[in-house]
Amino acid sequence: MDVRDATHADWPAIWPFLHAIVAAGDTFSYDERMDEMQARAMWLLDPPDRTTVAVEDGVVLGSANMYPNHDGPGAHVASGNFMVDAAHRGKGVGRALAEDMIDWARRRGFRAIQFNAVAESNAAAVALYTSLGFETLATIPEAFRHPEQGYVGLLVMYRRLTP
Repeated sequence: MDVRDATHADWPAIWPFLHAIVAAGDTFSYDERMDEMQARAMWLLDPPDRTTVAVEDGVVLGSANMYPNHDGPGAHVASGNFMVDAAHRGKGVGRALAEDMIDWARRRGFRAIQFNAVAESNAAAVALYTSLGFETLATIPEAFRHPEQGYVGLLVMYRRLTP
């Protein structure tokens, strides 16, 4: 599996799984009715921000985007999002995308990575991030409305990149 920068030509492969994930409403705090034009503008970022795809045998398995968490005095902390096609989960795609993002953030001189809104019900993401050295700094109670579990917490997860 290779992780590389995404191109606009990758969008037709990204959109179906991104749409399915967002429409499910169980992992991301995005409007479930987001249309393709809105999704493309939100997901495909221009440099110096970055969007990547994990590819194997010419098939896009997942995608990530990454950027400064804030502007100005907070621009030294990175953030990002990861989406893996349901047909390819359990194959290490999320890990490959996240490890690539950590390397990117280090190369770019970020001091840390912060994820602002990880649904605590998203056990796979929480386990992955924890295994990569992220810690949960806070849980915002009932901040995410899961379609089946009801109101669950949103986690703020953080990983320092500098000693």
